[in-house]
Amino acid sequence: MKRTKFTESQIVAALKKQESGIPVKDIVRELVISEATFYNWKAKYGGMEMSDVKRMKDMEVELSQYKHIVAELTFENHAMKSFIEKKL
Repeated sequence: MKRTKFTESQIVAALKKQESGIPVKDIVRELVISEATFYNWKAKYGGMEMSDVKRMKDMEVELSQYKHIVAELTFENHAMKSFIEKKL
């Protein structure tokens, strides 16, 4: 996955500028991004504060850890089932 050159705080600041009334064209020109990128940011981060973004990132990390645990347990379960079938 491609890393962005903007931090979440910079993205939230850009969205706040737009909410305060600065036209989107001026913001994207200043940041040297496309309007599509800006609207993607708005879809993902719109209406969030920095604390919300931090909490979202923490939850994403926690979710990936849970997914990893489930994958390991599923693998172990499958291995045990195949071992038992071979024994019988």
